[in-house]
Amino acid sequence: MNDWAPIAKEYDPLKAGSIDGTDEEPHDRAIWRAMLARYVPNKGVTGDPHLTLFVARLNLQTTEEKLKEVFSRYGDIRKIRLVRDLVTGFSKGYAFIEYKEERALMKAHRDANRLVIDQHEIFVDFELERTLKGWIPRRLGGGFGGKKESGQLRFGGRDRPFRKPINLPNMKSDFYGEGSAEKRNWSREGSRDWRTRDRDHDRSRDKRWPERERSWTWGESERDSKEERSRGRERKDRDR
Repeated sequence: MNDWAPIAKEYDPLKAGSIDGTDEEPHDRAIWRAMLARYVPNKGVTGDPHLTLFVARLNLQTTEEKLKEVFSRYGDIRKIRLVRDLVTGFSKGYAFIEYKEERALMKAHRDANRLVIDQHEIFVDFELERTLKGWIPRRLGGGFGGKKESGQLRFGGRDRPFRKPINLPNMKSDFYGEGSAEKRNWSREGSRDWRTRDRDHDRSRDKRWPERERSWTWGESERDSKEERSRGRERKDRDR
């Protein structure tokens, strides 16, 4: 817990799929895919990753010219790379925009997120492919995006940071008496007394059952003998 932080310092698909970064088992198939993925960042990409924005959820009809028109409001743009399919040449719906100054980058990151372009609400974040170790993109089950309806939320990014975890291990250790010696002795003695009490109760109950049977048998035999004596006296009286 000492190294816990709301923003991920190194990407881990399992932690990104957890609301507080403490999960030990993946809760959806996408996390499994991301954990098994062998993604290698594109080494042919040029430019400064610390001055580059990642823009996603674009309309497939949005062009580089439209992106330049919108994002040039925040500062001077050095390069725009709209990712396209190698075969068809169609847009894949996301792009990378490199600014010349960090001030323009921060302003665009703050103001352009959730901006509507060509009837689509876009998502803007810093580039993570070359800046965050172990990065797995959303298309392989990773990323920090996702919608609540899909059940594949990812945490650890700036728009959806980790929530501070509840310190459950300490509560568990206290509950089971792993704290002071006095608590441990109390719990052991208490459990021993409880077991001894139950065992003694069972033994005493077993002993009482034969006594009850004997008492019932003795009571029945005594009652029968009294009845026989009374019948004998009645017969003597009649004979007289």
